[in-house]
Amino acid sequence: MYKEIDSNKRKTVIFITGFLVFIIAIGWIFSRVLGHFYILVIAVVFSILMSISSYWYSDRVILGISRAHELKQDENKELYHIVENLCITAGLPVPKIYIIEDKAPNAFATGRDPQHAVLCVTRGLLDKLEKTEMEGVIAHELSHIGNYDIRLMMVIVILVGIVVLMSDWFLRLSFFGDNRDSGELGIIFLVAGIVLTLLSPLFATLIQLAVSRKREFLADASGALLTRYPEGLAEALEKISADKNPLKVANKATAHLYITNPLKEHKGTHRGWFAGLFDTHPPIEERIKRLREMSF
Repeated sequence: MYKEIDSNKRKTVIFITGFLVFIIAIGWIFSRVLGHFYILVIAVVFSILMSISSYWYSDRVILGISRAHELKQDENKELYHIVENLCITAGLPVPKIYIIEDKAPNAFATGRDPQHAVLCVTRGLLDKLEKTEMEGVIAHELSHIGNYDIRLMMVIVILVGIVVLMSDWFLRLSFFGDNRDSGELGIIFLVAGIVLTLLSPLFATLIQLAVSRKREFLADASGALLTRYPEGLAEALEKISADKNPLKVANKATAHLYITNPLKEHKGTHRGWFAGLFDTHPPIEERIKRLREMSF
């Protein structure tokens, strides 16, 4: 667990640093291609501001996108008791609890550290799961909090979205800008800028997928250790994955946050191995199989 925490902290620094370098590099290329130095200055300032914002304010953005609102203790005392008991067992502060008013069962956790964490569940999750199943889901999400997965996933949501938006903007700019570089050098810069712009969404997606798959298996295992009842989480995953309702507020930028993929195209459809390569979550069948192989 401690190795995973250290790894997630390092990855957060690496991704933010990589984002800074990437955006500044694209800004430098386009400043040369278009002959405007101020583009590089804008890229530097923009990348610094976005990196700071992604660390301090991403959780608010994510909750806003998800249309979640805070759930008071007197609105669902049983849920609060489950969270409090599991937090005591895990040695974690009790996070704020938010709810999404949607009948699709799902959940995620976010925040920059355990002291500023948020646990978010849907109305469908509260209505459709038994207590032991709910404990399994909550333990899974608390594991993300304890392992600092939440910080890494939160930062990725914002940075991936920014990279994709910037890529589209630079691509448009390259076609309409005034290229003042002449000869082969100008052509090289233009081609390099367009190639980087076209590949950046793919790089962002691959980063997102590389982080998502591994941490779900780890959170499943940690959650099962926390409740000492892996069957509870296994049954919860079966119910959630079998539910045909798509989560309306979810999108491709936030899908990897949830305990199972909430998007419509993943509900009740058989997916080939190639399509599965681009899924943000491991196969549910594999996760359930691993949980049921655990014994205490």
